[in-house]
Amino acid sequence: MPEKTLTYTQRMKWFHEARFGMFIHWGLYSLTERGEWTMFVERIPKKDYAKLANQFNPRKFDADAWAGLAAEAGMKYVVLTTRHHDGFCLFDSQASDFTSVKTRAKRDFVAEYVAAVRRAGLKVGFYYSLLDWRFPGYFMPDKHPESKEAMVQQYHAQVKELMSNYGKIDVLWYDGHWMPNFVEGVDLPAFWRSAEVNAMARSLQPHILINNRSGIDEDLDTPEQHVTASKAGRGWESCMTMGDSCGWGYIRNNPNMKTEPQLLQHLVTAAAGEGNLLLNVGPKPDGSIRGRERKRLKAMGKWMKVNGEAIYGSERCPLSGGMLGLWTGKGKTGYFHIFRWPGETAVVPLVKTKAVSATLLATGKKVRIKQEYNGRLVLTGLPKDPPDPNAAVIKIEFASKPQPMVEEDRAAWLDGKAK
Repeated sequence: MPEKTLTYTQRMKWFHEARFGMFIHWGLYSLTERGEWTMFVERIPKKDYAKLANQFNPRKFDADAWAGLAAEAGMKYVVLTTRHHDGFCLFDSQASDFTSVKTRAKRDFVAEYVAAVRRAGLKVGFYYSLLDWRFPGYFMPDKHPESKEAMVQQYHAQVKELMSNYGKIDVLWYDGHWMPNFVEGVDLPAFWRSAEVNAMARSLQPHILINNRSGIDEDLDTPEQHVTASKAGRGWESCMTMGDSCGWGYIRNNPNMKTEPQLLQHLVTAAAGEGNLLLNVGPKPDGSIRGRERKRLKAMGKWMKVNGEAIYGSERCPLSGGMLGLWTGKGKTGYFHIFRWPGETAVVPLVKTKAVSATLLATGKKVRIKQEYNGRLVLTGLPKDPPDPNAAVIKIEFASKPQPMVEEDRAAWLDGKAK
């Protein structure tokens, strides 16, 4: 089928199967070691901020190392900040001189990134910020209409470059479509002329997935720093930092890192809602990824090698995880992700569908099953201690797609007669 006739479901197929991706925030702001919003938060004049480009020459930049780490983590795609709110491009742009190609580094990092991600067999995503703090027309569009128009034209021109110059791109991940909170009453899609630029992007990349941050819903919802499912059938991914929510780019002193169990629970929660987790790393100014981030990603990859079948291509499963965890599903198969290991017996209440067999993925051993009053599915013969310190998964085959029991009398279970 020609790409131009692909349906939404067909274009979304790989994304629905992927479930896990790497977000990379890296650019000129990494040199400040205080996050990607430093220019704005500290009100650094654009002339002074531009001097950082004379220092940006990352000797340890290795796109293959980035892509290899993503693949080892079990991720299926990568999204790189081609240009953040500071306006500095990691690609060769004819619409701006503020680029890594035209300053000290003399390198097109986006080109190197795309080649490496493809070599690793992963899908390629581009983050692009509509806003650019260097334009006074962003902050005061009525006072600086020519500056505002120049910024919008730059957005259109650079998206066209990104969609034209780097081969097949799988995700266009917008950001920065909002206006300052003191600029009220702006029709955002009209301000940015987003329908126009998105139509252009789709004409150049008919298969592309576009997120909802150009002021138009497009293909993907993007909850940030929380995992909240969209309605069934709608593509979504939760983007999240490993450290504090205030910083996506490199912050040298960022001790509040999420633990491996926390990160895996976020991944499972996304998969349970038929969504993805886009987990961020913020490489150092030299291009290397810090050890604490690598350690967590490697641990997640180790877990995914054992339990990945419960994540990739997951569907919603309506069974209750109770106090123990969450469910994902695939057809007649349910995957019970247990975060709080109960010991030798686990009970799932109100299961209407007949369970046929159960297996503990961590060990490959069969689990004894019994279904009794109140729709209780009782799993016995489990190890006393958790077989995985982060999350253990029990794979359960059902006679049909698993469904919960509906309690017509919500007090009947007290007498063992739920119905």
